[in-house]
Amino acid sequence: MAFEPPQRLVRALGQTYGQAAADEWLGALPGLARAEVERRGLDVERVTAPGGRSSLVVLVRRADGEQAALKVAPGFAAPDLERAALERWDGWGAARLLDDDGLLLERLHPEVSLRSLPEAKALLEAAGTVRRLWVEPPAGHGFESVERRTGRQAEAMERAGAGEAAALLDAALAARAELVASASEEFLLHGNFRQGKVLAGDRAPWLAVGPDPLVGERAYDLARLVRDRVEDLVAASAGSSAARRRVNKLADSLEVDRERLRGWTLFRAVESATRSLTAGRAQEAEVLLEFAAWL
Repeated sequence: MAFEPPQRLVRALGQTYGQAAADEWLGALPGLARAEVERRGLDVERVTAPGGRSSLVVLVRRADGEQAALKVAPGFAAPDLERAALERWDGWGAARLLDDDGLLLERLHPEVSLRSLPEAKALLEAAGTVRRLWVEPPAGHGFESVERRTGRQAEAMERAGAGEAAALLDAALAARAELVASASEEFLLHGNFRQGKVLAGDRAPWLAVGPDPLVGERAYDLARLVRDRVEDLVAASAGSSAARRRVNKLADSLEVDRERLRGWTLFRAVESATRSLTAGRAQEAEVLLEFAAWL
């Protein structure tokens, strides 16, 4: 098995962690993956494609025939924190760990995510799934806080600027400052929750995968979900009102303050747009900024 990394993984690692670090790890990846497979006595079926943005995902079978998924991730992507979050959830709302180290997970159906459902049904199932993940973080945890993560992001946003969207950038930074100053919750959060991160399973209908865990308020965790299928929203004649209704509906169904969800949705959309501009993805940034302006 060649363990060829999908192109999405190659691009994402370079954009997120720097090309030099990405190239070094990708060069070592075939040997790393082979060692993980051999150590566990796994039979390899295939590498999933397009796969994830921070790890190679290999569909495998254990010696007893049980299907599983093996994730091989670089240390700079913090797989130890992903594992810690999955241990805390212990299969409640998320994929279950199958061994005592690394990231060998129960097999889900990678080709079937919530994005395969009609929008209203997808949001309903997403809300039910993310609710299960909001638990008290374990004692002595090493998870980053929302305040710290968004503080680093805010500094990067200020350095990068947003050109003609400077007013939106200022509004997003102001919203973030107010939100962290008045935060009063500390839950374990998925950190990157959206429809594509919820896959069909056998043990449960839908289970979350691919957390980028941190601790903080629930509204932060919902903010990425609000802009799911953003291209469809932007293309719709009533996209702006649909986006605001989505904020209100998700906030009300999960007992989250509407204004806090709106604020975090604004910040996270502008932060993503700023990164897209920096990476030269102008069209992607334009869509995100239009969405943010509706909020």
